[in-house]
Amino acid sequence: MKSKIKILGISGSLRTISSAGTVLKIVGDLFPDYVDFQTFSGLGDIPAFDDRQQLPLTVKHFIQLISDTDAVLFSIPEYAFGVPGSLKNALDWTVSSTAFSNKPVAIITAASNGEKAHASMELTLGALGGRISEETKLLIPFIKTKLDDNGQMKDPDTLNSIRRVTHALLKTVEAAILVSRETIYTPF
Repeated sequence: MKSKIKILGISGSLRTISSAGTVLKIVGDLFPDYVDFQTFSGLGDIPAFDDRQQLPLTVKHFIQLISDTDAVLFSIPEYAFGVPGSLKNALDWTVSSTAFSNKPVAIITAASNGEKAHASMELTLGALGGRISEETKLLIPFIKTKLDDNGQMKDPDTLNSIRRVTHALLKTVEAAILVSRETIYTPF
């Protein structure tokens, strides 16, 4: 039996009901059944970054979750023209690990504007070694105007854009799995 593809969703917002969290729920409904899409909700439990040698358990858990997945999809807001502090803090803990090394990642920024946070997040994930492509990035400005009162996407163009990002991320993961299964024979 073929194992499921594991994709971890991370919201940059600590609020239970947020636009970023709503976008993650929409994303989760778009993946096919052979994808195990889980969301991480422990950003608020990760302590402030320092360079101690012994990692806190919450940090070890966070890094292990990332390491154990085939891809990570971020849905983030923009706070004061940047990435939310709790998310940036959590990512800082991963710098000395290989959790993001060559891992496919997607970024959906859902904010009023979002350009600065989107660019900053792309730089951070690139520095961590994450694999980002133009197809796995999406900036959704004025997100609140595109959601209805029940948290459903009422803008068909935005929903199609989210579909394209999830599809591109999934195709990137599937291609990486195929490459890792190939055996290459090199004569001596």
